[in-house]
Amino acid sequence: MLRNALTLTAAVAALLTPVLSSAPARADDYPSRPIEVIATFGAGGGADLMARQFARLAEPHLHVAMPVVNVSGASGNAGLTRVLTNPADGYTVGTLIALSVSSWASGLGTAKPDNFVYVAMMQNSPSMLYVSKNSPFKTYEEFAAHAKANPGKLRVATSGYGTQDDITLKYLGSQGVPVTNVPFARPSERYASPIGGHTDAIYEEPGDVAQFLKSGDLRPIVVFDKQRHPSFPDVPASAELGLDIGDLPNFRTLAVPASTPPERVQKLHEAAAKVLASPEWKAFCADTFTCVDTLVTPDQAKEEVKAFYETVRGYLDRFATKTVGQTPG
Repeated sequence: MLRNALTLTAAVAALLTPVLSSAPARADDYPSRPIEVIATFGAGGGADLMARQFARLAEPHLHVAMPVVNVSGASGNAGLTRVLTNPADGYTVGTLIALSVSSWASGLGTAKPDNFVYVAMMQNSPSMLYVSKNSPFKTYEEFAAHAKANPGKLRVATSGYGTQDDITLKYLGSQGVPVTNVPFARPSERYASPIGGHTDAIYEEPGDVAQFLKSGDLRPIVVFDKQRHPSFPDVPASAELGLDIGDLPNFRTLAVPASTPPERVQKLHEAAAKVLASPEWKAFCADTFTCVDTLVTPDQAKEEVKAFYETVRGYLDRFATKTVGQTPG
């Protein structure tokens, strides 16, 4: 009887040994299959370009394929929903950018900064207001004067309601410069809208419209920052014009669900660090005016995202108490 029990115990142990020994091996082997990268905005936009450049440069470091899939809509929240509903195993990474965080603060979507771990802060840039080369407005002052004299008549192309684009236009409205927000879901249509005469201006970061700046089809008239952009020294900063809204940069991160195993987040972070240090990425971010100054940890990135979220909420609280001259939407 005792001999039979020992034999059974040995057999069970033999069956369990491969299972138990393989558990840490699987964790160490991550990633062992393709990692899906979800670009949360449409093809051709800044988030899409960042996702594709990151995936291409990270594949040699992670040794797996990294296919990019565009899941756009609802200011990036459609794609982020997919990130959160897929298994939190490190095999789904999404772009998470300031536009989406701004939309959360504005009440769009249900996500919050604590729902994610931020693999890396990949890009950062102030936004600007641009007019076409044929626009009658040569300066921001001329643009603002026309808007004051013709409330709501000037149309500005944006990426959507609830974004910092929308917040900035609401701020201008609160300062007596009422313009109309015209959202475009497709980046390419948004970029071309002032050139084709469909809008009078566009709110955007310089990297996304770099080709139009180089061709001269778009002209920046103000950068929303506390100081001038070094690449555009002739363009006044909003602070110079008395506009106190230089704290809504358009950052872009890579994110995974908050419950993702920390060791897998670390592997993704290490790969992102190598990408950011590569000559190819440095050339890419220089061309798009989006280079970050220093590499930040996932915890530091989360603090930046949470601070931005609270900044947007602060603006919204101000608008709620000052309605004169606000823009529609």
